[in-house]
Amino acid sequence: MTTLNINPSILTWAIERAGVELDTILSKFPNLQKWIEQQKSPTFKQLEDFSHRIHIPFGYFFLDTPPTIELPFPFFRTDGSSQKYISLEIFDAVSILQQRQEWLKEYLLSMEVSPLPFVGKYQAKPVEDVVASIREALKLPEEWAMEFSSWEQALDGLTKKVENSGIIVTFNGVVGNNTHRKIKVEDCRGFVLTDEIVPFMFVNNADSKSAQMFTIAHELAHIWIGSSAGFDFRQLLPADDETEKFCDKVAAELLVPKKLFNKHWKNFDFKQLARHFKVSELVIARRALDTGKIDKKEFFEFYNQYIQKESALKSSGGGGDFYLTARKRVSLKFASYINMAIQSGDILHRDAYKLTGLHGGIFYKFLSDNFG
Repeated sequence: MTTLNINPSILTWAIERAGVELDTILSKFPNLQKWIEQQKSPTFKQLEDFSHRIHIPFGYFFLDTPPTIELPFPFFRTDGSSQKYISLEIFDAVSILQQRQEWLKEYLLSMEVSPLPFVGKYQAKPVEDVVASIREALKLPEEWAMEFSSWEQALDGLTKKVENSGIIVTFNGVVGNNTHRKIKVEDCRGFVLTDEIVPFMFVNNADSKSAQMFTIAHELAHIWIGSSAGFDFRQLLPADDETEKFCDKVAAELLVPKKLFNKHWKNFDFKQLARHFKVSELVIARRALDTGKIDKKEFFEFYNQYIQKESALKSSGGGGDFYLTARKRVSLKFASYINMAIQSGDILHRDAYKLTGLHGGIFYKFLSDNFG
């Protein structure tokens, strides 16, 4: 049986990069320690299985030195921690959206689509100017959420307006459709791939709906200043970075205008204000913190109680419908372009499968259900 000579430093790097404990992976690959100590060599099949298990590309194991795997944009952490690696789940989720963005950009350019006028337009501009421009592009009046009966509906309404402006919004809490590879909310609330032809947003669908609203608003600000980024946005607070703080202010003003907030504020009556603005109580609490109505201690206490309550409600719910979930994971707007390209013969079916993560009968049922 043919065995492979692998640099042991690549093996130890791969284990560390994948974020797995050696003891845990040894239970699946009992000879791993001997591979590292060069007492034994893995077979092709063993190394292939190991590669799949820890989600490290097979070819990397034949390099002389460990490769550098980096995101194409800065990733901001609220607590300022210098964690050595971004999780491979986040990295792979970014790669999926990059592939979609590259394809769609090329497709739109082939149709001579013009650049979006608002991308990167507002660098070094006041918060109020950016918010006004977002409202204009999305056709959002100052009290836009009032037209919806709940903040859940407001989130859906905002998403549609964002996509109608030319931005693709995807909601997912796993890598592709792999439910075994979850993207932890504490690791990543979202990221945005800014582009003048077709920006892409990623929102962690495992997050609370209230936090998702803030993530979208925050990512809009990034697009308007022309800055790609990812963030964990813990406790709905930005990292200690000037760009992040600016985008945070834009998001807060877009969702709950300061002038109207001050007008309707009553001491700690988050529920009433949430009903008025059709946002969650959490967004109201965050705005109260911004405007000095409450301090950080009060905000954190409310935040923790609120998240615990939402988590309990979520855990008591049943499973979701795969095709409804796929609409958010793929984005109906993106899928509409795939459907157009299929109809015109501008994309191979195998490429459409790869880009959407849907295959065979599932792919065609998805298109039929949504586009007839």
